[in-house]
Amino acid sequence: MQSVARNPETIAYDFMDLQSTYKQFARDIDQCASTLACLGLKPGERMTIALPTIPQGVIAFYAVNKIGAVASMIHPLSTAKEIAFYLQVSKSRMALIMEEHLAKFKEAEKETAIRTLIVTGMKDALEDAEAKPIPAESADPMVRTWRRMMAGAYPPVPKSTMGPDDLAAILYSGGTTGQPKGIMLSNYNFISEGLMTSAFRKITHGDRHMVMVASLPIFHGFGLGICCNAMFMSGATSILVPAFTPDILAEIIRKKKPTAISGVPTLYDALSRSPILREADLSCLLSASVGADTLPKTVKERFEEIVRKRGGSVQLVEGDGLPEAVTGIMLTPANAYREGSGGIPCPDIDAKIVKVGTQEMVPAGEEGELCISGPAVMLGYLEQPQETAKTLQRHADGKIWLHTGDIFSMSEEGFFYFKLRLKRMIKSSGMNVYPAQVEAVLYQHPAVRDACVIGVPDEAQIERVKAIVVLKDQTKKGPAMADELIRHCREHLIKWSCPREVEFRDSLPLTRVGKIAYTVLEQEEIAKLKAAGKFVGKS
Repeated sequence: MQSVARNPETIAYDFMDLQSTYKQFARDIDQCASTLACLGLKPGERMTIALPTIPQGVIAFYAVNKIGAVASMIHPLSTAKEIAFYLQVSKSRMALIMEEHLAKFKEAEKETAIRTLIVTGMKDALEDAEAKPIPAESADPMVRTWRRMMAGAYPPVPKSTMGPDDLAAILYSGGTTGQPKGIMLSNYNFISEGLMTSAFRKITHGDRHMVMVASLPIFHGFGLGICCNAMFMSGATSILVPAFTPDILAEIIRKKKPTAISGVPTLYDALSRSPILREADLSCLLSASVGADTLPKTVKERFEEIVRKRGGSVQLVEGDGLPEAVTGIMLTPANAYREGSGGIPCPDIDAKIVKVGTQEMVPAGEEGELCISGPAVMLGYLEQPQETAKTLQRHADGKIWLHTGDIFSMSEEGFFYFKLRLKRMIKSSGMNVYPAQVEAVLYQHPAVRDACVIGVPDEAQIERVKAIVVLKDQTKKGPAMADELIRHCREHLIKWSCPREVEFRDSLPLTRVGKIAYTVLEQEEIAKLKAAGKFVGKS
């Protein structure tokens, strides 16, 4: 890693006041790689990492890469059934997990080829853990402990032959068929994203050392690709935050004095209300970016006003991104805010708007599907050649263009504006919820005949998840059945994907071709909110 050679004594990451220099970081990566190789991880094989944003997850990500293997990054709170799916589709034979999640992985293990589970915990990353005795190896031959394996002596890993275009990591996105899709990302994808971020850093930070709050999870493209990898590529410092509330983040900003923060609009809205932030010295902030949802002008103005009052002058800039290109693909330049716009393409990203279902560009101002091209664009979807061929298309200019499935328009001056998603997706508190995935789980319940999941505008969450259900036996309608269906979803899905409410109907509206007309249901909910004076979205 070039950053190690250039900045050996610079702090690479700060985790709960434990700081690691780039030199120590590199040693830990080498040790982890040697251990994983001795445990049997080979070049080209896949290893699942299911951790929050803690040092072990970051170290393991680079160690897996050093071996020439592939890191499959999943949410640590995934259910046993979701874990089984991720292990199966990635063909992982090894996983690094939180100790408290061992039972879920053991349950999922029965249906997979997993052979080694490495368990760790928060204390394993903390300095005082070194003084404690190394734990005995588990009686289960499948289970290994992080602290024990990191304390051993192993031969160094042979230099990997992995190239820039080889598969490096798998992230996951929801699928329109109800199953998540594995997004295959290469070394080149991550390097290009890091270089684009470095270019932006030079504009905002100049020669000043960058300190980024990594509050987004490492299974997320932004958390892994920018908050971690891009920072380490440029010799910056990443403050690793495994879990947070607005007050926790405000306290980190007050105490650690980062130069850069990033998050979703709801985070900045909540930060603006934090009494801790209102009393902090914010002159340290040089950049603040927002993505995942449209940034309301009121949120932007309120946050910037608080920063000004506390000694800073940072602008909250909006961006846009998607995991099929690691993360960010657009950003709003400083002093160029356009309400409702995600900005202009990042360096090395080409973007255009085409007529839906074609490769034909539309004039400025007209709506169409956003297509992007550039070095950050994924290799394809894991084990889904048809989806890959539909999404990655070679156009007449000879370039491969990623058809995003999102409807945008582009202004005459080159700013892009999101309109709607061709692929159904709900944004709840900045997290992606895929209705087809939730509906597939609801249909598994024996009482459900029909189901439709929609996003309802919500002031706190941007959109909240609502299920509209037709039961096979209408006499079972009521609060008890609603609670049962929500519990059923929680057994199969991440918490944020589960419906917050269930409405029962005798039938669902259909389109002319017989599909459930979810847009009709969405408009009905908006009409209800408007009638009650509670509508918080766009007309």
